[in-house]
Amino acid sequence: MTQALYRGRFAPSPTGPLHFGSLITALGSYLDAKSQGGEWWLRIDDLDPPRVAPGAIDAILRAMEAYGLAWDGAVQYQRQRGEAYAAALAGLQGLGVVYACACSRREIADSSIGRPGAPVYPGICRAGLAPGKIARALRVDTRGACVDFADRLQGAVMQDLEREAGDFIVQRADGLFAYQLAAVVDDAELGITDIVRGADLLDSTLRQVYLRRLLDLPLPRYLHLPVAVNALGEKLSKQTLAPPLDMAHPQPALVQALRFLNHAPPQALEGAETREILAWAVQNWSVARIPAVRSMEPQI
Repeated sequence: MTQALYRGRFAPSPTGPLHFGSLITALGSYLDAKSQGGEWWLRIDDLDPPRVAPGAIDAILRAMEAYGLAWDGAVQYQRQRGEAYAAALAGLQGLGVVYACACSRREIADSSIGRPGAPVYPGICRAGLAPGKIARALRVDTRGACVDFADRLQGAVMQDLEREAGDFIVQRADGLFAYQLAAVVDDAELGITDIVRGADLLDSTLRQVYLRRLLDLPLPRYLHLPVAVNALGEKLSKQTLAPPLDMAHPQPALVQALRFLNHAPPQALEGAETREILAWAVQNWSVARIPAVRSMEPQI
């Protein structure tokens, strides 16, 4: 591939510093792009101001630099993109696939048709709001939507969106645009051809594929990497107390992330400079070597 044919991205949410799980996603996305002569862009998904941790954006940028993960172009920020999201929402409304919802979280949980802990909205407000009810959010109608796509690692992925996910929110009760809509608009406008991220986002991808089809946007190629979990099977995250990346000594974590992706560098490189390790990884990157699982525990 040439650079003009491949454009990837890494899009962290600034809820805290990057950790080992973040590194796996960033590294996999970077290597997939650079191994094919492509561009690799950075977007900060700061769509939800209350969840943005103080200093997190600066910490993310410094970690990327410390680990040698150089991005192309200017950093993108979702907080600056409200007009584009509003235009996409207007497009969905013009198609007649968006409706106002007055349901509270408790009402949704009580009427959900999904499994415990994963409520599926059953379309209570599709036919209009009940008397006395005030609209809280906007949802997209998923009736009859069976979505599928071919993942480069996980294979065929499909979902009966109405039955397994339900009508999902595109604008929240507080007026903020939902992540699913924002991500679709941003990726399409930047011309992203390939999205490489964790397998924990497969459900989000299915919703985004649905929105892309409604908005007549091109579908990128997807590659969902295994998610790093702890001994309890919990995803490494701020909530599970995953430590931030060591920015003073990036080589050990970089080598461990490559091992996680089944791309262990030669022993002679383990003490090398970050740029040398990355150069080897770019030259030797192969999706066929990555374990085709959705999660696994890193081996120390």
